[in-house]
Amino acid sequence: MNNFLNKSDFTYYLPKSLIAQTPANPRDSSRLLVYDIDKDLIENSFFYNIIDYLRPSDVLVINNTKVIPARIFGYDKNQRKFEILLLKRLNLCNWECLIKPARKLKIGESLFISDELSLELLSLLDDNGIRVIKFMFVGKFEEILERVGFTPLPPYITTRLDDPNKYQTIYAKNDGSSAAPTAGLHFTEELLKKIRDKKIQVVEILLHVGLGTFRPVKEENILNHKMHKEYYSISEETANIINNAIDNKSRIIAVGTTTVRTLETAARPDGHVSSGEGETDIFIYPPYEFKIVKALITNFHLPESTLLMLVSAFIGREKTLELYNIAVSERYRFFSFGDAMFLIRGNCV
Repeated sequence: MNNFLNKSDFTYYLPKSLIAQTPANPRDSSRLLVYDIDKDLIENSFFYNIIDYLRPSDVLVINNTKVIPARIFGYDKNQRKFEILLLKRLNLCNWECLIKPARKLKIGESLFISDELSLELLSLLDDNGIRVIKFMFVGKFEEILERVGFTPLPPYITTRLDDPNKYQTIYAKNDGSSAAPTAGLHFTEELLKKIRDKKIQVVEILLHVGLGTFRPVKEENILNHKMHKEYYSISEETANIINNAIDNKSRIIAVGTTTVRTLETAARPDGHVSSGEGETDIFIYPPYEFKIVKALITNFHLPESTLLMLVSAFIGREKTLELYNIAVSERYRFFSFGDAMFLIRGNCV
């Protein structure tokens, strides 16, 4: 297998008109491109038909993280405006974050956000805007953040979101993400019920989506790209269900790249997963031998992104770019609010 280590190996042409600005309504009416790597078969469908591609022996693994209103705005003593994107909570008051413009705020300086919230810059973690800040507040921080924070939509979405819940999966429950695990946005309560009624097990893992997922690759040699650590957790119950399915040669289907990265991080040498929690900075790019995941539900990702590299590791770089070019010609919708792919590999029952 060829080694593709240059960022430019993972690019493709995308008209701006295909960048989805609003989610599908209903959620499962989005389109679905299905590719079976063993059969080299491509099908065009709709997400509500995904149940037709699932088997009673399958285990569907979802990420139950919940997006917080992580984008806030503050002003310094000179009334200069700053944008803060919360990334990771370190303790009761301290957070890792991105600040723009980063170089304008010095260590020890403060920003006023509202009458009930302000912050102080404690330290600089890198030259790309990652900082550690301390919040000063009276009351419950989560409630204050709900009042002053905004949904952290990606910059390529310029249409105002009329309902923040549209950027949450229907099964989101654990606060902590700075971006949605977007492959999960396609599921409805009705569709999940149909999946469960088909005797397909649906289990939950947790990965709080942060900079490790959406930070752009800046280095041309991708080996020089540094992944930001993200918190993950797998319960003992979930691990047991997955491991029993593996023993029975059933398919483990990951909903989204964050789920893939969690499962592959927790993979043991014996081909099973370990329960527990920790932080992962796993960077999956071709060539990579997947240890757990046999099928993947995912959106269409940005050119030259780590997410596109993961998909390329799963089905091959050439095939990935071929499918993306087909999706462009068929006018699929791309990125967070866009359409989905169902990628199948491996000979399971």
